[in-house]
Amino acid sequence: MIAVTRSPDFSQTWLQVHGVRWLDMLLAERGLSTHTVDAYRQDLRSLGEFCEESGIRPSDGEKPPLFDDQSLLLFIVWLRRRGDGHRTLARRLSCLRGFLGWCAEERLIEGNPAALLDGPKLPQLIPNVLTVDEVRALLAAPDGVSPLGRRDRTMLELMYAAGLRVSEVTGLKPLDVDFQRGVVRGFGKGRKERLVPLHDRAVDLLRAYLAECRPLFAPQTDAFFLNRSGTGLTRQAVWKIIKKHALAAGIVKDISPHTLRHSFATHLLEGGADLRTVQLLLGHSDLAATELYTHIGVRRLREVFARCHPRNSESGNVTSADFETDVAEKVPGSSSDFLGDCSGPKRGRA
Repeated sequence: MIAVTRSPDFSQTWLQVHGVRWLDMLLAERGLSTHTVDAYRQDLRSLGEFCEESGIRPSDGEKPPLFDDQSLLLFIVWLRRRGDGHRTLARRLSCLRGFLGWCAEERLIEGNPAALLDGPKLPQLIPNVLTVDEVRALLAAPDGVSPLGRRDRTMLELMYAAGLRVSEVTGLKPLDVDFQRGVVRGFGKGRKERLVPLHDRAVDLLRAYLAECRPLFAPQTDAFFLNRSGTGLTRQAVWKIIKKHALAAGIVKDISPHTLRHSFATHLLEGGADLRTVQLLLGHSDLAATELYTHIGVRRLREVFARCHPRNSESGNVTSADFETDVAEKVPGSSSDFLGDCSGPKRGRA
């Protein structure tokens, strides 16, 4: 157990000095986005506030503040009493583990006392996705004639065609689109680069926008998608554009830019793509992140089964043809790509 005394200024100053070094490392060496680094900066500020209120520091007064099991538990209790939700608490503890781990590597402290600290178990949230018909309605919502309408249609088509994150859309440059090969280059988390193939319609829209529409915005930057001032779109602007066209398309779901990415992955899997391919297209480093989309397919499969199986009490008088038609409406491509042949075994099959 570490003896502690009151010295709020010492704790906060030490965290400020080495916290800035750690954040700079994350930005420069690991390539984390500024949004992620800003979130971690808030987390370290919370840690500093806790140290200030608790006065945590070693008794000799010349070493950095160290945390034992009791101090870490008090920090969690302090965060909960302050009103942090499960996801915020999980991120703050992840930041604490990362920061103290780096301090141990830099020999600022001996070992990482938070290495075995577990965060709250988070519920697995199923992403909100659009149906194929809803996607078609959303992509058709921009007018397609005015420069702003053509920009919006091109941007929406690209987001669904390539499953790009909103940060990848706002950071896209003209040189990131290879029209000859029909691919777009995206930079995901940690500035990891990936190439995503595009279908012909998306390539045609991108080419036409770049040649005919983008110059009309009087570009002041090299961003691909521009606003009226000739500067790049912000994340908030993309969010508003999607909300506006979703409303025009009659979509009542609460959607965001990431909804198109979720829909991209879900529709690929439902159309028969394998999980590893979708992982590469999304740029996920961990396959577990991609496996989340398989739950959507299973959920829809169960919904169709419960509604259409002849022995289900609520299905009514439904034929196998109705079953196939219902699935085909939900899945891009034939129903056999996703469910197999729903009409039963044919001759010649075991």
